[in-house]
Amino acid sequence: DAQKRAAYDRYGEAGLRGAGGGGGFHHVDLSEALNIFMKDFGFADFFGGAQRPQTGPNAGADVKFDLKLSLAEVATGVERVVKLKLLDPCIKCAGAGAEPGTKPTRCETCAGHGEVRRAQRSFFGNFVSVAPCPTCHGEGTMIERPCKSCRGEGRQRGEHELPLKIPAGVASGQYLHLRGAGNAGVRGGPRGDVIVLFEVEDDARFERDGEDLFTEVLVTYSQVVLGADIEVPGVLGPLPLRVPSGTQSGQVFELRGRGLPRVNASGTGDLQVRVQVWTPKSVNGEEEQLVRRLQDVQLAPPPSREKGFWERM
Repeated sequence: DAQKRAAYDRYGEAGLRGAGGGGGFHHVDLSEALNIFMKDFGFADFFGGAQRPQTGPNAGADVKFDLKLSLAEVATGVERVVKLKLLDPCIKCAGAGAEPGTKPTRCETCAGHGEVRRAQRSFFGNFVSVAPCPTCHGEGTMIERPCKSCRGEGRQRGEHELPLKIPAGVASGQYLHLRGAGNAGVRGGPRGDVIVLFEVEDDARFERDGEDLFTEVLVTYSQVVLGADIEVPGVLGPLPLRVPSGTQSGQVFELRGRGLPRVNASGTGDLQVRVQVWTPKSVNGEEEQLVRRLQDVQLAPPPSREKGFWERM
């Protein structure tokens, strides 16, 4: 049947079913059988046509931007409002792209399917390739009278205020994915996404390893010998630390739960504080006399460091 053959060459099995032929009989040629077989093993595109191209209006483009955060904002989480210029559906034509009072017409090339099929004969059987329609670009419709406001695109640029809720504990390189908040698609296409990439600013007081923080403070010789209560830097403010007598220079103290929260999880990291003995570049007056007196009475240091020093380092 010449008509059925033409329908099959153009639309495949769907063309035969639409023409009323076949009587419920489903013909599977070699290419379809191989596609079914290869699809089970993850090779859906082996002979082409196993995956149908997307028809209808395309989705709008995604929007990606960097958002700078301070370490204090990371510690508590923060809510921000950012201003973006996005493409919105045209107000005049409601995103259709056609002048008000008119409607898009069906594409004659693909008969409104948005795709064209091409059949090729070979020794192995009929191979059918599917591609977006070159006339309507896969939309299935054509616009005879484009909207004068948007020139047939169906969208216009507008300003938006996008509220963001940043969870605590995020790090540089992590991102927030907002689906359907980006640019509108052409002629009624769905909106794209907004991707917010976090960039945490460096804090000179700390080094970060995940949710743990590391810092270093300077103490005097008398403080490590006699012991003292000092303040060390914390993300949200100074923290108290008891330095016991006999503390060695370079010793590390752990303040549990004083680091950063774990992102989208319970628990908080720790703050590691390393104390270093501060040596003044010069002394004079009474301080110099006391240091010289100390030099006369102080015992000599041991020939080797105590066991476990390098492990603590």
